Amino acid sequence: MLGLEAIAVMDTGDQRLERVHRFFSGTGATYDWMVTVATFGIDRRWKRRMVDLIPPDSTRILDLACGTGISTLALAERYPNCHIVGVELREEYLDLARSKVQRLGCTNVELVLSRAEDYRSDEPFDCVVSSYLAKYADLKSLTHSTKGMLKTGGLLLMHDFTYPPKAYLVWLWRLYFFVLQRLGSPFFPAWCEIFYGLPVLIQESRWIPELTEALRENEFTEIRMEYLTAYGSAIVTARK
Repeated sequence: MLGLEAIAVMDTGDQRLERVHRFFSGTGATYDWMVTVATFGIDRRWKRRMVDLIPPDSTRILDLACGTGISTLALAERYPNCHIVGVELREEYLDLARSKVQRLGCTNVELVLSRAEDYRSDEPFDCVVSSYLAKYADLKSLTHSTKGMLKTGGLLLMHDFTYPPKAYLVWLWRLYFFVLQRLGSPFFPAWCEIFYGLPVLIQESRWIPELTEALRENEFTEIRMEYLTAYGSAIVTARK
């Protein structure tokens, strides 16, 4: 019989999954376009920064919550001799990633349908990366499982949105989402949940301190944090 603590953990996990499905259901076909337009192309710059931080001698890289394969394919292009494993929770998004891999003829990409926290691999990775996963994930569980899949000295890299710490940036941040909500919702109704729910989640998320704590508990070293583009997002890296 499950105790109250176990039930609470299950409820938290269920809530996270429910939020992901609620936010992203029906958005796959427009995701690449929307993420580029809605960020004014800045997402591409963020992805390039992620790729730049990957150790150049990596032979195996794990991309958690790979979505439609934007970061996965960027890694595959930069490191053609490296085996890239992309893990994605939603079949809708994974199908799009598969189509891209097939169309581009990528032979160094493997795609897996799985929740990030549940994925396991017997063969270790030089690097584990993720973009936009941290605010949805059970970071204690994810950090623990990631440690088990990394080689000694391997790099963990997590990127996600952040709530700006400065008042004038908060004003711009709120204006940005107000415009998305008022102008984007009528034309892209499938994105309404994200336009309205994402700013609340970003503001409430404590993913950076929670991840940092989890990394320390799991004895990761060289923990570093880097803000990107007017505090719009951040990258946290650490070594096993």
